[in-house]
Amino acid sequence: MKRQLMIFLLLLSGAIYAQQDAQFTQYMYNTINVNPAYAGSREALSVFALHRTQWVGLDGAPVTNAFSVHTPINNSNVGLGISLINDRIGPSDENNLAVDFSYSIKTSEQYKLSFGIKGSANLLNVDFNKLNLYDSNEYSFATNIDNKFSPNIGVGLYWHSDDTYIGISAPNLLETKHFDKYAKTGGNTYLASERIHYFLTAGHVFDLSYNVKFKPALMTKLVSGAPLQVDVSGNFMFNEKFTVGVAYRWSAALSALAGFQVSDSWFIGYGYDLETTRLANYNSGSHEIFLRFELFNRYNKMVSPRFF
Repeated sequence: MKRQLMIFLLLLSGAIYAQQDAQFTQYMYNTINVNPAYAGSREALSVFALHRTQWVGLDGAPVTNAFSVHTPINNSNVGLGISLINDRIGPSDENNLAVDFSYSIKTSEQYKLSFGIKGSANLLNVDFNKLNLYDSNEYSFATNIDNKFSPNIGVGLYWHSDDTYIGISAPNLLETKHFDKYAKTGGNTYLASERIHYFLTAGHVFDLSYNVKFKPALMTKLVSGAPLQVDVSGNFMFNEKFTVGVAYRWSAALSALAGFQVSDSWFIGYGYDLETTRLANYNSGSHEIFLRFELFNRYNKMVSPRFF
């Protein structure tokens, strides 16, 4: 039953062009994956790794691994980054490699405006042998998709200071269609269509006391054929070491977040999602863990850890 449900969800998402970009609960620490203008904004060499297991207990549910490195170039206004995302859902295995470039200008004493561009390469594999097929004459699943290559390009803007940020971006501007070999038989014209995703991110850090900070954050995602996705979160930081908070994905999930600043360079975080939809009957939630390492030089060492 679980396998059948997951396959149904997978095929339905392809049919209605649902949101296809990898989903992250702790998006506030992983901004470069959706906005190239974020590259170099932390004023340090920043290395980030994340593992997400979604809908635990549901056969074929998404499993995502993400890795990124970005840095400012010397004392210039240029930032560079590279990121890799592996996303596995049911019979599909997708790898995306991206290179990010940003250029920043000062708009005031506190704020900078960064312009970003992203170039990416995507490899898609779909092994239909992993499906339980009840109709052996179903031509749509007769041939696997092997290393389907799709280039793409994205853009972004990121306006930020030490305690505030607003970003808008579209990481994939080219719409890609994965064609069905047997489309001429009268079946579907293609198995999947990847649409443009538009992102808006924002956040602000409030100093509640000398050792307590609070940061509300927002991410909205818009894609044709799917409902507007809205993620809101609130995190508290204590003594510049411990971070705890909650997040809510509109009409989808409620999340608990926690993090620990092990040292000036190392930060580890964990998130747990509890579904608020009927999918909660078929899984035990989603887990997300990440590790960030940052290398500062004597000129750009931060006085205190940043929330984003």
